[in-house]
Amino acid sequence: MSNFKTRLKNIGPGALVAAAFIGPGTVTSCSTSGANYGYTLLWAMLLSVISVIIMQSMAARLGIVSKMGLGQALREKFQNPVVRILLAILVIAAVFVGNIAYETGNISGSVLGVQAAIPALNSPTMKIVLALIIGIIGFVLLWSGSYMYIEKFLTALVVIMGVVFFITAFAAKPNWGEVFTGLVGFKAPDGSSWMTIAALMGTTVVPYNIYLHASSAAKKWANDANVEEGLANSRLDSIISIGLGGLISMAIIVCAGATMHVNGTTITSGGEMAQSLEPLLGSWATIFFGIGLFAAGISSTITAPLAAAFASTGILGWSDDMKDKKFKIFWIIVVLFGIFAVCTLGASPTQIILFAQAANAFLLPITGILLLVVANDKKIMKEYVNKTWFNVLVVLVIVVFLVIAARNMSAFMTSLNALLHPAA
Repeated sequence: MSNFKTRLKNIGPGALVAAAFIGPGTVTSCSTSGANYGYTLLWAMLLSVISVIIMQSMAARLGIVSKMGLGQALREKFQNPVVRILLAILVIAAVFVGNIAYETGNISGSVLGVQAAIPALNSPTMKIVLALIIGIIGFVLLWSGSYMYIEKFLTALVVIMGVVFFITAFAAKPNWGEVFTGLVGFKAPDGSSWMTIAALMGTTVVPYNIYLHASSAAKKWANDANVEEGLANSRLDSIISIGLGGLISMAIIVCAGATMHVNGTTITSGGEMAQSLEPLLGSWATIFFGIGLFAAGISSTITAPLAAAFASTGILGWSDDMKDKKFKIFWIIVVLFGIFAVCTLGASPTQIILFAQAANAFLLPITGILLLVVANDKKIMKEYVNKTWFNVLVVLVIVVFLVIAARNMSAFMTSLNALLHPAA
């Protein structure tokens, strides 16, 4: 028992991943899933969580064994200068495009949460003011350069989200028998539900989290001489933290299914769900859900720039010290672009979030393949290379997301058009 308690104290990198993937995109996807299909698609979220644990455990193992992030490991794997340049362009372009889109959606989601909890702040002017305040909060936390401080802050936000969404879900009084059926049913009610399934999986298995987890695990257990102990701590961390993140996401689906779906109400965003809960559960539920949405947004507002900096400095061979000036430049660019986009683009927060989700479908297979290549390199991973059965699981996850990327091509173009031409 004492050993278990000691390992619980080592929870951290997994909590960062949970804080990162429970962003506004997740709240929006889960809300619309529950409102439109009830509990039927809970199985998709369950599979998503399993996929996250598979991918993130591999990323954490890379960090612990090699003491490197994925970007650094790719430089170690590919020594050819031309290949390194091409990889640097690919990783930086992919991570920056994805994370700038995510950052815009994250800040927008935080604004939605505040406005849902405090309707008096719901105006175009206050949207800009709130975006600036949220951006500044993220900026200050990242500028501190303290990994441990950021880790504790994000862990606390995950706990807050858990309490908020669990209470709201139980207050909705769902049919637990139907909830269980949804978890094991593996049903898609109609053709359009597959887009929702893709959204649920695409917003949970996030490519930049792979870079974040590998680098944060390397920092967390950098001084541990016992690799086996570090790996054991990491496995527990991933299962508990990411599992909790999955339960939070399912709680949102359950809440929407027990309220919006039962009453025949359709919604398109988490913000609308927060406002729609008031006549059913009272004003406190609206405030509660708004707080949860705010926490989801601000936690991801911090992790997206952090992951971009880890990935970019790693692939360039620069220092990943969070207090290093070059490291700070990367996350500053992501934060500033996010604030700028929220304040100047005429698109709605929901359109921005949908664009970020669609972009994710294209970035994940690329990141997954790069991680798989490194995790099977004996020079880097030594005796801790992937087992054959684990490689099979990873390949299955990548194939699923390649299919999702192909199916989402039209959705991506639609989201991009709506983002650039909001008045059309």
